[in-house]
Amino acid sequence: MKKNHNHRGLAARLMTLLLLAGSLSAVQATDIWVSPQGDDKAEGSFEAPKATLRAALRQAREYRRLGREDLGDAIHIWHVPGTYFLDEPVLIRPEDSGTKDCPTYIHGAKYDKLPAMSNELSGVEVTLSGGRLLTGWKRLGKAPKGLRVPAAKIWYVDIPATAGQRLGFRQFYVDGQKTLKACDVEDPDHLNKILAVDKEQHTITIPAPKTTFGQVDGMELFIHQMWEVAVLRIKDITVKGGEAVLSFYDPEGRLEFEHPWPPAVIAESGNSPFRLSGAIELLDQPGEWYYDQLSGRLYYYPLASQDMRTAECVVPVLETLVQVEGTLDSPVENIIFEDLSFKHSTWMRPSLQGYVPLQAGMYLLDAYKLLEPGTPLKENLENQAWIGRQPAAVSLRGADNITFNDCRFMLLGASGLDFVEGCHHNLVENCRFARIAGSGLVAGKFSDPGVETHLPYQPQDLREVCSDITITENTVFDCACEYWGCVGIIAGYVRDFLIEHNRVYELPYSGISVGWGWIRTANVMKDNRILANEVYRFGRHNYSCGGIYTLSAQTGTVIAENYIHDIYHPDYVHDTTQGHYIYLDEASSWMTIRDNWCSEARFGQNQPGLNHWENNGPQAGDWIKQKAGCRHSHELGGK
Repeated sequence: MKKNHNHRGLAARLMTLLLLAGSLSAVQATDIWVSPQGDDKAEGSFEAPKATLRAALRQAREYRRLGREDLGDAIHIWHVPGTYFLDEPVLIRPEDSGTKDCPTYIHGAKYDKLPAMSNELSGVEVTLSGGRLLTGWKRLGKAPKGLRVPAAKIWYVDIPATAGQRLGFRQFYVDGQKTLKACDVEDPDHLNKILAVDKEQHTITIPAPKTTFGQVDGMELFIHQMWEVAVLRIKDITVKGGEAVLSFYDPEGRLEFEHPWPPAVIAESGNSPFRLSGAIELLDQPGEWYYDQLSGRLYYYPLASQDMRTAECVVPVLETLVQVEGTLDSPVENIIFEDLSFKHSTWMRPSLQGYVPLQAGMYLLDAYKLLEPGTPLKENLENQAWIGRQPAAVSLRGADNITFNDCRFMLLGASGLDFVEGCHHNLVENCRFARIAGSGLVAGKFSDPGVETHLPYQPQDLREVCSDITITENTVFDCACEYWGCVGIIAGYVRDFLIEHNRVYELPYSGISVGWGWIRTANVMKDNRILANEVYRFGRHNYSCGGIYTLSAQTGTVIAENYIHDIYHPDYVHDTTQGHYIYLDEASSWMTIRDNWCSEARFGQNQPGLNHWENNGPQAGDWIKQKAGCRHSHELGGK
């Protein structure tokens, strides 16, 4: 972890006030303190804090290993407000576990209990950041080749190589706001449309760009594909009259033209929209950036309100910030994360290997259409697919009795929080997920890389299955803002899940999704409950969606008392009839769907099994609207 030099003066004043105020603990407990101005060689006391969470965890681990009898009823790892820039993911292992009677808390200091500090602490959070601060910005003098706007409008910074490697990144944040990678069309409602797809030659034809590009290295094609999008690295652009033919690098070039679902659309109703990005010639609007990775120079066209001499500029460098890694026989247990912000994760696969997903951001490793349809478990199956999973800012495996309370997952390059496998009796409450490139909260198995994705998941050891997890009172806003096929809250093969009283809105695809596999075959999914959530302003870009969406057989699952309203109506979706308030997609079976208030009785069912429907639609009753959603306010982007 790196020290945050931006808050030195504030942190020094805070520590002075803390010394005057005394310890926060009202009951007997063990406190370990961390500060951006601390020292990992220090004792971790109130007066001599550590600098990193890593060092604080080690100290707590040693306390438990040595069997200290004076730990009290908890170990508290307190963070002084400020930003903690991480050099590596924080690894939390079984030896870091607390006990039921003495859990471990990792949290921000509750300074609001000390009125004398309220003015000093206004607006200051405890942030674990996977980013790197960029300083030393200069106004551009001589314009580099290809720049189409006056050089004086552009600022730049040189990013030094680390261990001989140039830093790569896909996002850039200025004063806490996400900026836009230089592109041809910013507004998604006014994107250009492709002209043709040639699956034999592995090319896509588009209208000829208005400018000539000096080089195509680093350029990408972002393309809308039914319920997903793809990111393809451009290998060559050949202009012929009013058209341009694009070819692409592998593996995404092969995947794009071999995989059958979802395809780019060529139809009378409209072809797939696309966006070009990653060329200096496209840097022509305030709020855009271009990175010349060969020279290590980042160019930015500031907004009128931004002063690059004082702005806080961050690029993400870590894919995962916190990694909780237990096993089935030795899980990580009894840890509470509280009042923390997780920010600035990255995901570089699209820059290195492209991005061609199947659904919900699960990207394809291989996929093709079967010449002769049919498999032993699905006689009409006409394709095969193997998938990978986006990384998360906070990832858990083999983790029981873990709580996230009042945490914030924001400005992230892939998923926010992910319970991958072997997680049980966990709680996520009062948290906020916002402005995330991929899905906000992810849970459960989908398919391992070596397992064909239409096979049911039914492990011999049921401890592998994520179960008994409660997701409640959370706000999920503006997720999937880059990878439009991702979801606000998504669970795969899970059981005994409770998703209730969440507020989920402003999403390009589905709001809450449960299930995987497209199968009627028996599997581990059962007894999941999706209750009293408010889901709205979804389907912003992609259809085949649902405010609440399910897949496959899920015995005993209940969808009830949800308030689902205000679906978007984009005119470029592949089929305008495929936007649903509740969508039971392929083989969804053995579920109860009752008392859901929806703006319209617009429900989808695709080869469903036996399900019970009762009292769903605009007639369901205003009591549902009054009861649903968060009972506490986590406002992030307006009603």
